[in-house]
Amino acid sequence: MLRVAVPNKGALSEAAMAMLSEAGYLQRRDRKELVLVDEENGVEFFYLRPKDVAIYVGRGIIDLGITGRDLFLDAEVGGGAEEILGLGFGRSTFRLAAPKGQFSSEQDLAGRRVATSYDGLLTQWFADHGVADVEVVHLDGAVESAVRLGVADAIADVVETGNTLKAAGMETFGSPILQSEAVLISGNGEREDDDAHAPVALQTQTQRLIRRLQGVLVARQYVMMDYDIRREHLEAATRITPGLESPTISPLADENWVAVRSMVPAKKTNQLMDELYDLGARAILVTTIHACRV
Repeated sequence: MLRVAVPNKGALSEAAMAMLSEAGYLQRRDRKELVLVDEENGVEFFYLRPKDVAIYVGRGIIDLGITGRDLFLDAEVGGGAEEILGLGFGRSTFRLAAPKGQFSSEQDLAGRRVATSYDGLLTQWFADHGVADVEVVHLDGAVESAVRLGVADAIADVVETGNTLKAAGMETFGSPILQSEAVLISGNGEREDDDAHAPVALQTQTQRLIRRLQGVLVARQYVMMDYDIRREHLEAATRITPGLESPTISPLADENWVAVRSMVPAKKTNQLMDELYDLGARAILVTTIHACRV
């Protein structure tokens, strides 16, 4: 049975479970539930601390896991796991911050103290950027207070809106350290199993889960658009809505008109409807896509 780790709490947890539910998998209803077996789909879900997901996957105990890219890189599991799919939620930026006007670039931090909850990730980033003699101070939380309390000269933390930093009298500076989002990670080692056929079965279940999640991503990004258009405007209309492969064209009772069905980006829905209407399209309908395979 495929083992999948899901964040048990925090910003990533609800979104991860919602996505897995959309992909057709059972998810827990009780937050105290630590393990859930989806017999029909051959998957066993383990609800773990977001920071621990990468460790279990990297050690080959869990096959797949959902966590933040920042948490995955900070876990320093080396070749034990790899990112295989960005999931499009939980987006944030990992950045340096300090009191306003104190520093202008990461190079200014040579010989200084920087507090963070992601010391593995930050230490590697400084090394990659040639910033020497930086003392990375590990804190589990409330990183914004580190400078005021004299623990550090600057901080490195996940920034979403920046409001918390502004309230603390701080500003970001230097290059962004990392653009993060929720990701699906996979272990690179083989899990021990008594069943000789297990590796093949696990590979099939893994590919199915990835394909389902990819389908959810596409379904969230696209809508289905239907409209009627006169034949002489069909070529221009299909340039507006080319679809993923090609639009579906169906004849109508009036031979001068055809019906068109095409997947279009959800963000451009109203713009495309306006363009089609101006071209002469009528009966323009938009429906959401619950699930798909592409």
